[in-house]
Amino acid sequence: MERLVIKGKQRLKGATRVNGAKNAAVAVIPASLLTSSQVKIENIPHITDIEWLIEILKALGAKVSRLGKGGLLVDSSGVNSFTPPHELADKFRASYYLMGALLGRCGQVEIPMPGGCNLGPRPIDQHIKGFTALGANVNLEHGLVKIKASKLKGAHIYLDVVSVGATINIMLAAARAEGKTVIENAAKEPEIVDVANFLNAMGARVVGTGTDIIKIRGVPSLGGVEHSVIPDRIEAGTFMIAAAATQGEVLIEDVIPKHLDPVIAKLKEVGVPLEIGPDWIKVLAGNSCSPADVKTFPYPGFPTDLQAPMMVLLTQAPGTSIVSENVFEGRFRHVAELKKMGARIKLEGRAAIIEGGRELISAPLKAADLRGGAALVIAGMISRGETIVEGIEHIDRGYEHLEERFNRLGAKIARKKVTESVFPG
Repeated sequence: MERLVIKGKQRLKGATRVNGAKNAAVAVIPASLLTSSQVKIENIPHITDIEWLIEILKALGAKVSRLGKGGLLVDSSGVNSFTPPHELADKFRASYYLMGALLGRCGQVEIPMPGGCNLGPRPIDQHIKGFTALGANVNLEHGLVKIKASKLKGAHIYLDVVSVGATINIMLAAARAEGKTVIENAAKEPEIVDVANFLNAMGARVVGTGTDIIKIRGVPSLGGVEHSVIPDRIEAGTFMIAAAATQGEVLIEDVIPKHLDPVIAKLKEVGVPLEIGPDWIKVLAGNSCSPADVKTFPYPGFPTDLQAPMMVLLTQAPGTSIVSENVFEGRFRHVAELKKMGARIKLEGRAAIIEGGRELISAPLKAADLRGGAALVIAGMISRGETIVEGIEHIDRGYEHLEERFNRLGAKIARKKVTESVFPG
């Protein structure tokens, strides 16, 4: 196993480039199964979720090769299976995009229930609702999702809750369905727009992404394409918050500032000085920040994926802050770890009440999920002493070499292989 050892009281300074968006790439790569032509995808992050996806595509019969840093060449002409390897598919939640992609290509798919970070109940009922409306039969048997359709036909689908995963999955299947599909109450995330741009470049007919009504006119076949994944707004936000928490000065390049409007607004509200350019954001060195209330919502609200890092920043703001989690009810697992460091946080249902302005003290910590793990790294950088973070396999699922990139900005973080955990059991 591996752990991170973090020396505290480090101020970040310098410049860093943002990688391609994890939440777009994990959908774009399965979408390449919808065509038998060659697909070239650029700006792919080097993270474990992507590595697992590549292995799955190869197991299905696709040829996948890397093109330098961040490039993939996918040839799905040889795909001869609709059953992704169970031992890979159940490792991460985004494997569910193989449902829509393989259903659109093969008319059937058999896949384990999605795994990934434990953030509380995240049912796939809206995915199933969409597939059923398109004419598929869905059966859940012994932890497997079995979906089959003799013919997919367009349908009018109203999502009961806003769901990024269901919106994209229905888009993937509907792109190859017969007729017109309308998704109402669709999610609006930039990653959905990116997936639609990828599909449309292959010859699909998808309009309305970025709004709550998406229309897809199915086509019988799709062609090859070259596509570059959009910048990762969550990674950019993580670096912005880390710079603010360490009272550093960091230039974050290759971003789309519009995608970060809710984060920019909240950081300005707490007193973090920022400069915004056409494709960059600079966090300027400042003094201690002010308390604030943060409420997570689907885009364009404050992203749930940045709730944990933002909470670390608010532990340094003298006064009372409240963080309300309105997306995933199980997204406070980092709170117990922060309390080990002396943070004063009280949980009341889906709200965390933070009494900020108190120095954090280093402690052995264990990451329980991807974004919470990133938050613990930030906490280690601002704490007094040396902090150990275990469970870093969660961090590697969504951040490419996070500790190395923080180190280039002045952090002192070492990745170490160990044989035993500091935690019993």
